[in-house]
Amino acid sequence: MEAQPVPPASPPSPDLDAPPGTARSMVTLYEISKILSGALHLDRTLHDVLNVLAAFHDMRRGAIALAHPESGALTVAACLGLSADAGRDAPGGYPIDVAVQVHRTGLRLAVARMAEDPRFAAYLDRAGVLESDRVSFLCVPIRAGDESIGTLSVERWWSGPSETSLDDDLRVLSMVANLIGQTVRLHRVIAADRKTLLADAARMEKKARAARAAGDGAADRGPRFSEIVGRGPAMSTVLDKVRQVARTRAPVMLRGESGTGKEMIARALHRVSPRADKPFVCVNCAALPDTLLEAELFGHDKGAFTGAGGERKGRFEIADGGTLFLDEIGEISPAFQAKLLRVLQEGQFERLGSSRTRKVDVRIIAATNRNLEEAVAAGTFRADLYYRINVVTLVLPPLRERPEDIEPLARHFLERFNEENGDSLGFSEDAVALLRACAFPGNVRELENCITRVATMVRGEVIQASDFSCREAGCLSAILGRELDAPTQAVGGPGGSTGLPSAHPPMDCGRCATAGGGGGAPAGWTPPPVPIDPTPPATPPRPEPPEDMDGPGAGADVEGDGGGSGRLPDRERLIAAMEKSGWVQAKAARLLGLTPRQVGYALRRHDIPIKRL
Repeated sequence: MEAQPVPPASPPSPDLDAPPGTARSMVTLYEISKILSGALHLDRTLHDVLNVLAAFHDMRRGAIALAHPESGALTVAACLGLSADAGRDAPGGYPIDVAVQVHRTGLRLAVARMAEDPRFAAYLDRAGVLESDRVSFLCVPIRAGDESIGTLSVERWWSGPSETSLDDDLRVLSMVANLIGQTVRLHRVIAADRKTLLADAARMEKKARAARAAGDGAADRGPRFSEIVGRGPAMSTVLDKVRQVARTRAPVMLRGESGTGKEMIARALHRVSPRADKPFVCVNCAALPDTLLEAELFGHDKGAFTGAGGERKGRFEIADGGTLFLDEIGEISPAFQAKLLRVLQEGQFERLGSSRTRKVDVRIIAATNRNLEEAVAAGTFRADLYYRINVVTLVLPPLRERPEDIEPLARHFLERFNEENGDSLGFSEDAVALLRACAFPGNVRELENCITRVATMVRGEVIQASDFSCREAGCLSAILGRELDAPTQAVGGPGGSTGLPSAHPPMDCGRCATAGGGGGAPAGWTPPPVPIDPTPPATPPRPEPPEDMDGPGAGADVEGDGGGSGRLPDRERLIAAMEKSGWVQAKAARLLGLTPRQVGYALRRHDIPIKRL
C-alpha cells in the first residue's frame, strides 16, 4: 500500500512574543544546545531539534539525513512534516539526491523557490506543493571535525526576492548542524565502545566456560598451580604435598632458604584450599618490634596508646575465615611468643586497650629460614609454640637442587620484563648454558635480580653470555656462597633429617668462578671463556703476593687468607695491608690479591673504620 503524504503545514501566524533577527537565532541555538547536551536517544533528540527549528523559524518541513559509518549511504534519520517511512523509502518522499550532493561536496545549498528547480519536481508532485506556493529549500552539511557525516535541510516560506533572509538562515543552520555533528559522533563512539565491551564479555564468558569444563575433566588430577613456574621432580613433590595439605585446617610450616618462594607457596596453598574465597593476609614478623607487631596482629581500641585516635582491626580479625601467613616467625621475641600462643591455641585474643575477648577462625601458615630446633634447645623459642605451628612441614628446595627449573624461571622473568617495558628480548644458547651452570645461592630471588639487571643493561635484542654482570666482575655469587658455608640445618631441622645438605656446596659455578667479582682474581687477570659444559670448572690458582709486601700477611699460605680462594683476609692482615697502602682500598686490594669490592666488604665485615689521611 502506497504511503499517503502528510499535508504541509500552514504558514505560521506571527508570534508577538518571538524575538526578531539575531536574538531569535541566539535563542534557537541555546534551546538546541540544551537538548543535545542531555541526549540519551539519538533519534528522539534529532526530532526535538527539528521541533525547535519549526518553533522559532518559518519552517514548513525539515529532515536530518546521516551517512552510514561503514557504507557511507545517506538515509533519513529524523523528519518533521513528513512521515518517516515516506521520507526514507517512498519514491519522491524526500529529495535525497539533493542531500547526497550537499553531503559529498560539503557546500551549503539555498533554493529560493523549489517550484522553479527541476530537481524537486518528483518531490513537489508527491508532497502536494503547488507552483503558487512560495517555498524555499535550505540544506547544509553536518560535520564532525573535517568529515561530513550527514545533512540538515529545511523548507521555509519564501519572504520575497531578497536573499538576506536566506543567508541568515543558512548561518544558523550551519551552527546547528555542527552541534548535531558532535552529538552524533559521541553517540557512535559510545556505541562502538559498548559493542567492544559486549564482545569482550562474551569472549571472557566463553573462555570461563571452557576453563570450567576443563577443570571438571581434570578434577581427578587435582588443582593446577599455573602461577608457579617449574615442574621438576623437587617442585612436583612439594606441590603434591600442597594439594594434600590444602584440604585440611592443619597449620603449615614452610622451611627453606631465603628466596625459595615461601610466600608464593603459601598463596598457592590458600588458593586451592576451601578458604580460597576468604582473605589471605601476610605479616612479616621480622619487620616490626614487639609493640608494633602486637598492635598489627591484634589491633587496638581508641586511646590504647599515644596516637591511637580510633579503633583498628588487627590482622587476625581481617583474616577471619581465611589464612594468615606469618613470615620470619623465628624472629619474634620470647615475650611475644606467649601472646601469640594463646590465639593460635584458643582462637581468642583481646585488642590493645580492650578487655573484650574476640574469637576468630584463622588458618596459620608460618615460614622461617632459621633452625627452630636449635632455638628450642637453646630456650629462645618456646617448645609449645613450636609444636603448635609445626604440625605439617613443607621444605622448599633451593634452586641449586632443581637446576631443571632455572631455564623456565629465567624465561618467565624475561617475559614479564618484556611485558612491563614493551621489549622483545630473548636468550642465546650460551646465555642459557651460563645460567644453568650457576648455583644461585640467593635462589629464585637472585635469579630474578640477575635477569632483570641484564635485561635492563643489554643493548641488543638477544641476551648473550657476555652481557651478564659476572663477566664484568659485577657478581658476588661466589663470595656469597663461600661466606655462607655454615651448616644449613636451619632449613631442614636437626640432623639434616629433611634430606637437605648440611652445608652449602662450593659456589665455583661457571659464571662466578671465572669472573673477577666473584672469584677474587687480581686486577689484570684475564678470565678464560666460560665452558658450555655445566660442570663447574676448577678455580684458577691465586698468584703469589707482591714481593714488596711485608707485615703480618707476607708469605702466608694463600688458602684461607686471600682472594683466590674467595675467603676474606683476617683482621690483622687487612689492617696491615691498609696501613701499608695509605688506607687506599685499591692499593690494598692489589697487595692482598683481591678486588676493591672485596676489600670494602672485608672492612665492613670486620668493622674497621676508614682512616682519612
